[in-house]
Amino acid sequence: MRRRHTLPTALAAMAATSLLLTACGSDDGGGGDDEKIKGAGDASASSSSSPKESEEEAERPEIGFPSYAKNEFEGRETGDAEKDAVLADNAERINSIDDAIFNGATDTEALSFYSTGEALASAKEFIDGYVEENEKWAGVTRYFDRTVSFRDDGAAVVIYCSDESGSVISKNPETAKLPDEPGTDRAFVLYNTRLEKNGDGVWQTTNVISKRGAEQCTS
Repeated sequence: MRRRHTLPTALAAMAATSLLLTACGSDDGGGGDDEKIKGAGDASASSSSSPKESEEEAERPEIGFPSYAKNEFEGRETGDAEKDAVLADNAERINSIDDAIFNGATDTEALSFYSTGEALASAKEFIDGYVEENEKWAGVTRYFDRTVSFRDDGAAVVIYCSDESGSVISKNPETAKLPDEPGTDRAFVLYNTRLEKNGDGVWQTTNVISKRGAEQCTS
């Protein structure tokens, strides 16, 4: 049994642009790492805008988890309606990737509902790694220190950390032995993600950059 795989990061050229926050440092490019990484990506902030009162809620695809796996999200509510909407879609994007892993497919409705562009391409590559090895994951992954800011171009930036010390990958996840020791710094990942609001009012993740073992998440 191993800890979760590493998600392929965004193109190196993307990391060199102003989209990347200085706090993230360089991204973790280890596509062959046996630990899990699931996203990150972009940058500077402006003030939040209010959602349109007339905007209709998009019909959300169903996402389901098996009993042996769970994602826990801290800081779901900020008191700002637009930021809360961004955080909700950020969480559902993460869940949609895992839902695809559990279903052994990259063509699920939820995956393309919450991700697009480079973020969708890297998510599919990540999921394919599980499918090809006939593996899934078990345990609990915690997401914390999630913050939202808005760019002048209308995009949102979500920066957050994950703690993967409580999850493993296995060909037999129902009976997998979960970690019984505290995780090392490598179990913590810093994510920096860019989201754009589509015509249906969904905040889709478009770009992802990440750094494993970042001091921001381990201190």
